[in-house]
Amino acid sequence: MNDRYPIEDLEKAAGWTFKEKDYLLTAVTHSSYMNERVINIKEDYERQEFLGDAVLELIVSRFLFDKYPDLDEGRLTKLRSSLVCEPSLALAARRIGLSEYIRMGKGDDMQGSRYRDSIISDVFEALIGALYLDGGMDAAKPFVEKYVLEDHEKKAAFVDSKSLLQTHVQRNGMKLEYKLVGQKGPDHDRVYEMAAVINGNEAARGTGHTKKAAEQQAAYIAYEKIKDGK
Repeated sequence: MNDRYPIEDLEKAAGWTFKEKDYLLTAVTHSSYMNERVINIKEDYERQEFLGDAVLELIVSRFLFDKYPDLDEGRLTKLRSSLVCEPSLALAARRIGLSEYIRMGKGDDMQGSRYRDSIISDVFEALIGALYLDGGMDAAKPFVEKYVLEDHEKKAAFVDSKSLLQTHVQRNGMKLEYKLVGQKGPDHDRVYEMAAVINGNEAARGTGHTKKAAEQQAAYIAYEKIKDGK
């Protein structure tokens, strides 16, 4: 937290004013921040992440259970996994600019760690844990519904897009590869542009803070084109 990204802004994005601000501060505290501070900071986000992960799975599970009464356990599990996986949660975290609120040590910050999917998805779960600790399901459930379950079918398709595109390409005897076509920005905030190439022809391009994320977007765009017959 800093003057540019005050705690009140994150509360507004979360849709909840915390009675215990420490829950929110803990949710955005990386271990490297604690290691560089001489003042006593009780803990980083990892324990709240553990709790938030369980709360998230319960809310998503109940939603899918009610939404899809005809789906069996295996299909429900697969759909839930696509919604609570790292890429999906990282997308949700970026919607509220969560990376900018993370309290992080200078060394890790200079390496661009605050923008990594693995970290912002963990902080996102820690934030869910913070909401639950401060306000129970009344605080956590609306947040999950807004940022995880809204447009859940599209999000699930996005997460599965690389495997869906690969399956389609193999079924039709074609070859799929991804090529780096551009990159920009400083090392700590690099943006990559990747192209999905099918049988030597560029099908779509995607951008992201990692090559994997850019490939994911390119695959989603390419697969949507195929579904639309383009």
